[in-house]
Amino acid sequence: MTTPATSSSTEDFCDHASVGVLIPSLDGLLVFERRRPPVGIAPVAGHLDQHGGPEAAAHTEVTEEVGLTVTRLHLLLEQWRPNQCGRTPTGPVGHHWWIFEAQVYGSLCPSAREVRTPRWIHPDQLQQYALRTAAYAERRLSREEFEQEPGLEPVWVRFLHDLQLLNVPARTLDRIDTVL
Repeated sequence: MTTPATSSSTEDFCDHASVGVLIPSLDGLLVFERRRPPVGIAPVAGHLDQHGGPEAAAHTEVTEEVGLTVTRLHLLLEQWRPNQCGRTPTGPVGHHWWIFEAQVYGSLCPSAREVRTPRWIHPDQLQQYALRTAAYAERRLSREEFEQEPGLEPVWVRFLHDLQLLNVPARTLDRIDTVL
């Protein structure tokens, strides 16, 4: 028998620690629209929670979100970002992030609870999603328009820029940081 979730569940509160996992293939980079806040297109990501560490969390999130098994994991980036999430903050808003690149095996089996329209995209498509996020941050798109047809989840634009997967001017990155 499953015990109903209560308001004191650890998943109700933010632990301020998150992992992101880039899964590349010959078809591009695996991304999807998030079903739960924050809105946007993103690679696999999630809170550290009780996973035991960033590497364990990365393995678990890949399996939970897209049904793949990680065979190799490489840390690409580690940094603090002042981004909000869908949980209740327990201190200053933001997360310590560990961004990994993963090699995986298995068949893509996305979580209906967390993933909408998974797809493999190439750098030019990634850049187009970043431009849509920039338009939202610059108020050329309303929140409703961005939710209807999202760009990249804002926190991912700077990560992907820092990893040289996007080319975004510093001023635009700073503007996007205002909608984290």
